[in-house]
Amino acid sequence: MPQMNTTDLTQNLNDAQREAVCAPACNQLVLAGAGSGKTRVLVQRIGWLIQSAEASPHEILAVTFTNKAAREMRERLNEAVGGGVGGYGARSLWVGTFHGLAHRLLKMHWQEAGLPQNFQVLDSDDQLRLIKRIYQQLNIDDSKWPFRQAQGFINTKKDEGIRSQHIQDDYSAYTSNMRTIYAAYEEACERGGMVDFAELLLRSHELWLKSTALLQHYQQRFRFILVDEFQDTNTVQYAWLRVLAGQSSKVTAVGDDDQSIYGWRGAKIENIHKFEKDFAPVNVTRLEQNYRSTATILNAANALIANNTDRLGKSLWTEGEDGEKIDLYAAFNEQDEARYIVDRIQSWVNSGRSLSEVAILYRSNAQSRVLEEACIREQVAYKIYGGHRFYERMEIKNALAYLRLLLNRDDDVAFERVINTPTRGIGGKSLESVRLVAQEQGCSLYSATVKLVKQGVLTARANNALNTFLLLVEELENITVDMSLGDLTEYVVKHSGLLDFHAKEKGEKGQARVENLQELASACRLFTPEDDSVKPLREFLDTAALDSGDTQADEYESAIQMMTLHSAKGLEFPMVFLAGVEENLFPHQMSAEDPERMEEERRLCYVGITRAMERLVISYAESRRMHGKEKFNAVSRFVRELPSALMQEVRIKSTITRPTTYGKDYGGVFATKVSSSSNVHASNEAKAFITKSDEYSGFTLGQSVVHAKFGEGVIMQFEGKGARTQVHVNFPGLGVKRLMLEYAKLEPLV
Repeated sequence: MPQMNTTDLTQNLNDAQREAVCAPACNQLVLAGAGSGKTRVLVQRIGWLIQSAEASPHEILAVTFTNKAAREMRERLNEAVGGGVGGYGARSLWVGTFHGLAHRLLKMHWQEAGLPQNFQVLDSDDQLRLIKRIYQQLNIDDSKWPFRQAQGFINTKKDEGIRSQHIQDDYSAYTSNMRTIYAAYEEACERGGMVDFAELLLRSHELWLKSTALLQHYQQRFRFILVDEFQDTNTVQYAWLRVLAGQSSKVTAVGDDDQSIYGWRGAKIENIHKFEKDFAPVNVTRLEQNYRSTATILNAANALIANNTDRLGKSLWTEGEDGEKIDLYAAFNEQDEARYIVDRIQSWVNSGRSLSEVAILYRSNAQSRVLEEACIREQVAYKIYGGHRFYERMEIKNALAYLRLLLNRDDDVAFERVINTPTRGIGGKSLESVRLVAQEQGCSLYSATVKLVKQGVLTARANNALNTFLLLVEELENITVDMSLGDLTEYVVKHSGLLDFHAKEKGEKGQARVENLQELASACRLFTPEDDSVKPLREFLDTAALDSGDTQADEYESAIQMMTLHSAKGLEFPMVFLAGVEENLFPHQMSAEDPERMEEERRLCYVGITRAMERLVISYAESRRMHGKEKFNAVSRFVRELPSALMQEVRIKSTITRPTTYGKDYGGVFATKVSSSSNVHASNEAKAFITKSDEYSGFTLGQSVVHAKFGEGVIMQFEGKGARTQVHVNFPGLGVKRLMLEYAKLEPLV
């Protein structure tokens, strides 16, 4: 492959990029703003070091945070560097993730690290199985101390560089139990020659510290170290780098403190803040020219993030056009918000654009349910990026399995899913005995369990565990027999132990599971059966099953991308929706009393805004059912921190002067809310909605109506088209009911 010279490597760079790429041998911090071309700078920096004969590939170590990023970097380096100089090619570069590089070191120096030559690397599932065996050995009650709680504790301590013997005793039962489990886990790993992911970094860091000769060898070899996404490094990763760099290696740290959003999983924003001190002297370069977004979007992002303190500081700009203003939509509730978003997406597609150009971003995983239902209703293809659809999520499937058992105790699939979820000491041998009886006697697993318990043929412990489950199912069925669907679901989720079980999971994952379970209860409260001859629970479960198998696009189909804001980092889309931007949801209510967490929430909003290339739509709901209750949250402080000159507010017409008719093409008529303090106006797409109006069976939004069963109410929302149209009516004392307009037989209240 023909080699590029240094001019080839720098000719398409802007001044700041060129400064970072061509810097002399020094420690440097490259503050790379969103969409500023940081990957190009990293690759070209390595290429420049090689082509200028400053270093050979053999002397360069490049660290990324994902295997995907490492593969991309290798591919680009092969194009830019090829065979290299001095006989060394791009292949002799060490490029990989922290864990990948640590694994490589330990495989090469297993003896010095105190490991067997063929040590086994445990993935997350392997690690969890080992922890379960330790619980059995120590006779620890997993219903009180969940397995995943211990797993999270162990990994967190390792990420902080702390071994079990270094944990200080605070005389709490939690610390005492976790330390005991951690110590037993370490012993089991040593005996079995096993290394988990967190151990890879900790063990290789300890390798540096105890083997001076080995450390000096690598310090002399890796004269240049380059690290991507530096703001995401945790404690042990930062320590690993500092020790390896020593006094002679030159470190290029590329990152953006304004995009540090992973504090909940151990990332330390202070690492990038103290880099200049710890690696002094440091050359600082700011990449501020953005190649992704319009000037309007960038100016909004700059104004937002300026409210954070202790920033390293930068301001994004572009040579591109200003672009359209940011649309702000105030919905009546979350259903109205979802309908509006889908309507806007349909307008986008009707204008000749693609579904795959659109992303819907949200703070909480639970928000996807209403958005998914809106897409399913309008037959709009969507994908959940980096996760599962609502009804396919583990905790939701567990809850639905309990509900299915209330309807049919002979549902074997539901029985197997929850008999030991949450864990209640029912082991594999007990389950195998149950299956054997069911097979021999041709009965369900539930019936087989009843027979086994009555016969008392199992051990006392196994018999008690199985009987506890039978009593739980019987209790849930008896107590909830006269409850409404919403109350029933809330009771089952709580008293089955699922809510507490997931609440004990560490970090955002556990919080997301709890919010999803609460969202399930909200979905049940809003569900209105259409067939009086079928139990509401049965109809809801059937609907959930149908929704779970509908509308998600296949791998190659054009589709909307739905994802959490955390999942969106590193991605970009021509049109972006930020949904649910309201107080207590975004920023999250758990961040309200913690200034550091609030600043991370603001950085998360900054990340969301800078995903948008051409169009950005922000929406919030004036009322939203959260945690099973109707909440009236104010618009997020993050919206209030955006300059009004960059915004245009779109409101449903009836909220201004009079009830509006609903168009059967788009489900709604939109207009602007004109404020005396700001000159806001409808966007072009919103204006397109205004021109499409039509009476819908004579009913209008905000109209008072009478229902034969529920009495007087007010129409809050319409959803769908034609025969599938549903109307949401708020009945005082009963809440909002969702009815099929064709069959509701509503009468206007004169």
